[in-house]
Amino acid sequence: MSTTRTLATTNRVLRQLRHDPRTLGLLLVVPVVLMAILAWILSDQQFDRWGAPLLGIFPLIVMFLVTSVATLRERSSGTLERLLTMPLAKSDFVLGYAVAFGALAIVQGLVVSGVCFGLLGLDVVGSPWLVVLVAVADGLLGTALGLFVSAFAATEFQAVQFMPALLLPQLLLCGLIVPRDQMPTVAQWISNVIPLSYAIDATQRVTTEASVTVEFWGDLLVVAGFAVVLLALGAATLRRRTP
Repeated sequence: MSTTRTLATTNRVLRQLRHDPRTLGLLLVVPVVLMAILAWILSDQQFDRWGAPLLGIFPLIVMFLVTSVATLRERSSGTLERLLTMPLAKSDFVLGYAVAFGALAIVQGLVVSGVCFGLLGLDVVGSPWLVVLVAVADGLLGTALGLFVSAFAATEFQAVQFMPALLLPQLLLCGLIVPRDQMPTVAQWISNVIPLSYAIDATQRVTTEASVTVEFWGDLLVVAGFAVVLLALGAATLRRRTP
């Protein structure tokens, strides 16, 4: 793996995205609009309860969609195959994409959180910056998951199909709708091994506890660990071209 080649890949991806206003709109505008709709239809108390967890979930979903489709497009168009004929390792490509979309995830988290806390009146017991941190971590997780699943899709439509298969079950079992300790035993077992559970746990700790706890950092570390593992698997399973 080469830092120079990784940064060159990052720079190329960012240049492409700069000339793609629809993707930038999906990344930066859509989550803001969704949170604004949520604030509109809920009372202040309900928005404080649901706003913080969804502040992380919306970026995760958007980053997953954009990253998986963009990576698949590189492979199906032959760009990836041409790049890998040069001294560019798969890890350089995956990490370069991760850095580029990770930077966008940070911008996305800051923009959406700024609107929520500044304009929409979202209020939490803990520090708002910790909610921003969780939102950014969720965006990075969505990026890593999108890079991983793109290796198993042959078309952009198939990449999108992975969303209900991988993300919707996590939404149901992560503790957002039903507390994890009130789920059936098997559901609790599954909940314990999915990353979104720990992201929701971290967010709920911020919304209910004024001080930063060891459990919060532990949850955040688990989310980061899942992202690192998924990036490694993405590099290992990346194919040069779509059959």
